[in-house]
Amino acid sequence: MPTIHPPTRPVLEGKTMMAIVTTGVGGYDRLEVSRVPVPAPAEGEVLVQVLAAGVNNTEINTRLGWYSSSVATGTNDAAENVSGQTVTRPDGGWNTATPFPLIQGADCCGRIVAVGRGGDESSVGARVLIRACMRTQGFSSMETSWLGSDRDGAFAQFVAVPEHEVFTVDCDWSDAELATIPCAYGTAENMVRRAGVTSGSRVVVTGASGGVGSAVIQLAKRRGAHTIGIASEAKQDRVRALGADTVLGRDEALSVLGSESADVVIDNVAGTGFPAMLSLLQRGGTYVSSGAIGGPLVELDMRTFYLKDLTLIGCTAWDDAVFPSLISYIERGEIRPLLAKVFPLDQIAAAQREFLDKVHVGNFVLIPPAPL
Repeated sequence: MPTIHPPTRPVLEGKTMMAIVTTGVGGYDRLEVSRVPVPAPAEGEVLVQVLAAGVNNTEINTRLGWYSSSVATGTNDAAENVSGQTVTRPDGGWNTATPFPLIQGADCCGRIVAVGRGGDESSVGARVLIRACMRTQGFSSMETSWLGSDRDGAFAQFVAVPEHEVFTVDCDWSDAELATIPCAYGTAENMVRRAGVTSGSRVVVTGASGGVGSAVIQLAKRRGAHTIGIASEAKQDRVRALGADTVLGRDEALSVLGSESADVVIDNVAGTGFPAMLSLLQRGGTYVSSGAIGGPLVELDMRTFYLKDLTLIGCTAWDDAVFPSLISYIERGEIRPLLAKVFPLDQIAAAQREFLDKVHVGNFVLIPPAPL
């Protein structure tokens, strides 16, 4: 018989919690440390106490309004352009306008503390990861709802989410280590799967020292691929330590490897280096992307695309198997977390500033204060 835990919702009703509320598009002044009501889980939802929350480009890009078609620069340039300004971008969200004010935070390691009406009370107390990319109409549809972008997320002491989006995890990792996984590794696993990476595939990974890039290196290696990481010279030894077979600077990749030397390129940098990435691909090769931190507008020679029979794959919506697979990799010890630094939740601006400096390898994590 499962242990039946007493309901905890009445203890939290009417209580407030600390949260970082992003009030709109703009600079760090848009990140407000606030007291807001603890959300009540609706029917079919659970209430999760946030134990640790990861920092991603996604939250920064959303605050900057970078997803707007009016933005033509990379993330860092966009951050400089909005500093100290009030900016309105009605199309700045993933699908429509971002629903500001918003509690951001796509990465959450937490513990279930309450369930909605009719929910299974035996789940209370379980340590869980939340699937950040939610398929609102099932996996037959590409429609998504992202934690922290389309609905309130993990930059708070509590978050309410659908019960089918929480996954228990049995491992000896710390809460902060687990919080490095959902967004970066979910995005990486989705790209590796869709690209069809298998044993012997030659895979070029740009931004290999970042959260997603470092995850791609690990996830491609566990499939037996030959991985070529692209990273700045200062970070190359750390990328090799992840298991990359070769590590190069972005500007030297084509000259060292030669054209038509790769089966797959997984590129979340884009920008001016995009043409070289297509040149690296052999005929019939696959280019996969879920980001463009170096700049969203690229130069594409259509002759390279069609004469080489290339496949270009955009990845946002995670496939059904992605998150359960990640949980199994963690529990079997097949991947390891890359925790670069931990900050208190109220130091989010400092964390994002340092994140944009790009001197770290891996992921930053925020820790909210324990509730009273």
